[in-house]
Amino acid sequence: MVAVSDPTPAPVGPPPPEEGGRRRLVAMSVWSVAFVAGWLLIGLPTDPLYAFAWLWTATIAWRPGRPWREHLRFARDWLPVVLLLAAYNLSRGFADNGATPHAIDLIMADVWMFGWATGGEVPTVWLQEHLYRPEVQWWDVLASWVYFSHFVVALAAAVVLWLRERSRWAAFMRRWAFLCATGLVTYFLYPAAPPWWAAQYGLLEEVARISTRGWKAFGMHGAGNLLNAGQIASNPVAAMPSLHTAFALFVVLFFLRSTRRRWWPLLLAYPLAMTFTLVYSGEHYVIDVLVGWAYVGMTFLAVGLGERWWAARQARRGAAAANGTTDGTPVPVTRAETDPTATPEPARR
Repeated sequence: MVAVSDPTPAPVGPPPPEEGGRRRLVAMSVWSVAFVAGWLLIGLPTDPLYAFAWLWTATIAWRPGRPWREHLRFARDWLPVVLLLAAYNLSRGFADNGATPHAIDLIMADVWMFGWATGGEVPTVWLQEHLYRPEVQWWDVLASWVYFSHFVVALAAAVVLWLRERSRWAAFMRRWAFLCATGLVTYFLYPAAPPWWAAQYGLLEEVARISTRGWKAFGMHGAGNLLNAGQIASNPVAAMPSLHTAFALFVVLFFLRSTRRRWWPLLLAYPLAMTFTLVYSGEHYVIDVLVGWAYVGMTFLAVGLGERWWAARQARRGAAAANGTTDGTPVPVTRAETDPTATPEPARR
């Protein structure tokens, strides 16, 4: 009889902590209660640093058994992202640089595209004439939640990617950063005012800014405190392109190819719902939305080309190192070196 030993080495040290189980349930329950309390007392997490704190603690609660060095790795990876987003929000306030914002050309663009169906009005005015009521309606509630989702959906999706697949997280963040940067540059080059601003200066009929009024239906008057404060402090002439709808389409397109086709209509409904919300609430013109979508397409194209160029460059450098060169010039090789089935060449004398 031949004794067969088990090739699997015996585990050394204590077993790794379980990812789920009771600890995760308790930790996530505590986190959820704290989040709801903070939401009602302070407001929804629309500020980048405030949102980062909630997202970080959510990852800790989701993986309570992991060592702290792994939890600190989240802060290390995400701190540049949060600082970039905070700098982006602050720099928007200086985008107009005292110049008169564009408004008439945006109004004319919307009237040209949709005036035939709205009686010569911009879609925002037409929608508010037909849907806006003094009392909060159910569609106002949905619009407020859709509007708020802009501040958390992209970041939440990125957190999930960070937890599951770091390479896709990096690809996601490269595209997100490019989209933010191109939007910010456009704000400086082309400061544009939204419909509610144009109405204040007599360029449009009365337009109410109603993106946060839906929470009043539930008595959650403090839910939008941070968002309302941010709207007051933000630059009102950073409307072109609409990054609200650009973020919505960006997240959907990033995950679309890895999602079953039967879920595509539901996913694509999200950027359409964001478009309706922004136009109805007076935050953006339709032309802002269309330009935002074009920026999403430009982002995927530009970053994708950049990634392919970098991968090809790294491959050339790797091949050069393997062939014994440092300047990227390939070393001539024989057929026998590349094809193991080839007959070796006779040695030259």
